[in-house]
Amino acid sequence: MTAVILFAILVLVGVAIWQITKIFELSQLRETKDDSQVANDKDNNWNGQLMFVFLVFIYFITIYSFWKWGDVLLPEAASEHGQEVDRLMWISFALIFFVQTITQALLHYFSYQYRGRKDQKALFYADNDKLEFIWTIIPVITLAGLIMYGLFTWTSIMNIEENDEALVVELYAQQFNWKARYAGADRVLGDANVRFLQDFDGLNLVGIDASDPNGLDDVIVQELHLPKGREVIFKMRSQDVLHSAYMPHFRAQMNCVPGMITEFAFTPSMTTEEMRQTADMTAKVNKINKIRFENSKTLIANGEEALDPYQFDFLLLCNKICGASHYNMQMKIVVEEEKDFNNWLAQQTTFAQTIQQ
Repeated sequence: MTAVILFAILVLVGVAIWQITKIFELSQLRETKDDSQVANDKDNNWNGQLMFVFLVFIYFITIYSFWKWGDVLLPEAASEHGQEVDRLMWISFALIFFVQTITQALLHYFSYQYRGRKDQKALFYADNDKLEFIWTIIPVITLAGLIMYGLFTWTSIMNIEENDEALVVELYAQQFNWKARYAGADRVLGDANVRFLQDFDGLNLVGIDASDPNGLDDVIVQELHLPKGREVIFKMRSQDVLHSAYMPHFRAQMNCVPGMITEFAFTPSMTTEEMRQTADMTAKVNKINKIRFENSKTLIANGEEALDPYQFDFLLLCNKICGASHYNMQMKIVVEEEKDFNNWLAQQTTFAQTIQQ
């Protein structure tokens, strides 16, 4: 890939130098009276026709890209608010493609229709207040509508209210892993600070203040479990640099900032097993495993182990370039029925049990 990029750069530099040379030659025409480099009617006709060819090409490559790689888009959202996010995205896409289709067609048509012709002089058209008003007010109204829709959607998503029914989970980010902390029986997360990380010979994984009784029954895990149909409020902290908690299938993302706590909330609407059974996800998994199977043939031929079959899991990723191993900073998310979640949580070790071992 690096070689391809370097080759492309060299080609572009060569084209740029060639264009600069042509511009320099054209600048000398007044002195030499040589007009052999000036475009004539034949050249203009040829370039106008090429504009139409390019118009067909960009429409073709757009349609082909959707057909060929449309299945790599995210499947349906696995959170309640995700439906609103997807609706906003598709409305934006529809408007963008509609406007792009029309403007590109007009751009290439005008390039051909009003191409240069010998002894033809362009009409100087100073201004037209009516036209300027139309092409100004339409984009203003459209963009204002999208912005207002986006603001209302964002406000409804970010309207986080503490309630007794919500599950409060802390996501703790550090280079290059995630940890999650659940409140114990008291349903209250204990105080925490990076200054307490070294307490108890490294067993204090997220810096819980041991003097706060609310933190003794907290549970720290490295696999995030969530109950379906119950609101989850995330409290996010970072130990070192700026990270970003990104859960694409739940349409959720929030920066984790050192020295402060950020929040995000959503309600899972689909268990891991339910997502695995959807038609889109089944097709994606089959496609991935087909590729892995073909690659495994090469590995086996070279005396290496074959790749294990891929199985879908929700993931928590870091969406900020936080260092050398940023790409590998992820944590598995398991969404299950609330009964199964409660059973799992009851089996976990509390902070007090950890430091007493």
